[in-house]
Amino acid sequence: MQNAFSFLLNTLFDIYISVVLLRFLLQWVRADFYNPFSQLIVKLTNPILVPLRKVIPGYKGIDWSSLLLGFALILIKASLLSLIGFGAFPPVIALLIYAVLELVVSILYIFWISIIIQAILSWIPQMHHHPITGILQQLTRPILRPIQRIIPPMGGFDLSPLVALIGLQFLIIALGG
Repeated sequence: MQNAFSFLLNTLFDIYISVVLLRFLLQWVRADFYNPFSQLIVKLTNPILVPLRKVIPGYKGIDWSSLLLGFALILIKASLLSLIGFGAFPPVIALLIYAVLELVVSILYIFWISIIIQAILSWIPQMHHHPITGILQQLTRPILRPIQRIIPPMGGFDLSPLVALIGLQFLIIALGG
């Protein structure tokens, strides 16, 4: 029963942490706020972020409240899972280091998954005008554009997603993800 409860807790926290970090990233890349997918993310995160923004405002285009919320949720998740699994809280320094690494790895995974989904949707002609396609393009642009400057599309094939996926996976593994 302990494993089942840990799985459920981990999954629910990971889903909401991903949504909060996705909101951070969408604001960071200045994605279309009126896109239906963006509106879904906003509605899922507003109940916690609106009060938090009164205390922690954004600065220079960075939504610090959503980043701090993601960090806090990772701390809570790790503490609860440690309490369930080991019956004790982890050391504070270890918990903070874990939370920072987990935050970075989670953001890298969001980019990784977004590039995969964007590549798959590019093969489906009906999806070229879907709202999710536009958001994915806006989200992955900061990762793919620098690579596309170095490796332009060749013969109609854009290899930048492959290079980006390899680079992101390298970083995820290097950070212990």
